[in-house]
Amino acid sequence: MQADLAGTVDQLIDLLQAKSGAAMPGTDLLLSNAYDELMSNVVLAQHIGQGVVDGVECEHLAFRSTDTDWQIWIESGARPIPRKYVITSKTVTGAPQYTLRIKDWKTDAVADADTFVFKPPSGVTKVDLDSGVMAEFDEIPPGTPSGAKK
Repeated sequence: MQADLAGTVDQLIDLLQAKSGAAMPGTDLLLSNAYDELMSNVVLAQHIGQGVVDGVECEHLAFRSTDTDWQIWIESGARPIPRKYVITSKTVTGAPQYTLRIKDWKTDAVADADTFVFKPPSGVTKVDLDSGVMAEFDEIPPGTPSGAKK
């Protein structure tokens, strides 16, 4: 899927979620108010300790909310950027998890126009954002929502 859009990253995420209906786990890390979004429903937070993600020393933090549990590993030192993010859904049978590993988060680089040019492999078909195709896509396997775990 490809679309030309103007505006902020927050507006882009809102539009993609509205048009696709997809949950898009991990986009909360890209929002301008990431801390507020992440902490909005937290009922318990804990510093687990230090850990290593892809050879980088990190602080491991765990959070619990009503519907999800999530963990994040933040690089220790002068570059406190996320290195790993695990989201566990407690309202879907089997408690599916999403794991994101961030290996090269560039906070000081300026992207040129070619950075965001999509170069599709041969044999693919371009899909318009308004086509409704994303509504048919669901990453969560069929199952019965069981409600929050106790």
